[in-house]
Amino acid sequence: MERIILFDGECNFCDKSVQFVMKRDPNAQFKFASLQSEIGQELLRKYNAPTDMDSFVLIENKSCYFQSSAALRVCKHLKGLWKIAYCFLIIPKPVRDFFYGIIAKNRYKWFGKRDSCRIPSPEERERFLS
Repeated sequence: MERIILFDGECNFCDKSVQFVMKRDPNAQFKFASLQSEIGQELLRKYNAPTDMDSFVLIENKSCYFQSSAALRVCKHLKGLWKIAYCFLIIPKPVRDFFYGIIAKNRYKWFGKRDSCRIPSPEERERFLS
């Protein structure tokens, strides 16, 4: 099963989130691509997602999930107690996405922004789509 996470490659918080997932995904279930990359934009088009998407996106089972739904679906596959977060999907999406939106809207202000995507280490490179 293909699981791809698209993330904002210029966002420090998003970069830390990718590192967080990789550390808790020992079986390398997830692949990654920056939303700003050519492949990221191609995947957004393929799955009929808005191409101006600047948030966390999960592609899983040939479906596309956004914002809190994407983040919680990722948690389901992480090792440790993070799996429990998946149960928050029972909260109505508008409520979840409201709180997700607060973090997303302020992520540059709170965590900073990069001029370009971070270059993955040689060990990480195989998990990034290019």
